[in-house]
Amino acid sequence: MFKKTDRNEIRVIRHERVRKKISGTPERPRLCVFRSNAHIYAQVIDDTKGNTLCAASTVEKDIASQAAELDKKGQAKLVGKIVAERAIAAGIKEVVFDRGGYIYTGRVAQLAAGAREGGLNF
Repeated sequence: MFKKTDRNEIRVIRHERVRKKISGTPERPRLCVFRSNAHIYAQVIDDTKGNTLCAASTVEKDIASQAAELDKKGQAKLVGKIVAERAIAAGIKEVVFDRGGYIYTGRVAQLAAGAREGGLNF
């Protein structure tokens, strides 16, 4: 019999492979995305120090109240805009986009579009 590999295991392997090439610097930190079934998370990370500079997710109460009437793609776009606003307030204009091993479609693409609308360049 064959063993079917878990989809999340495949995603983690893909993410590790991409992370060998992508790294966040103080001038251009990494915008990292994590997606669960119910929520979406985004962080701006400086990998040289290992610090999270700013973050946003649908778990936060103020974002959850705004996102209550939106679908999941709309919530992702809202999180992208909010993380972009917080990054710009922290003095960050350019980032490296890390899709977290996910395919660049659906909620991940909407989060990226929202971050671009919010003023981030990548």
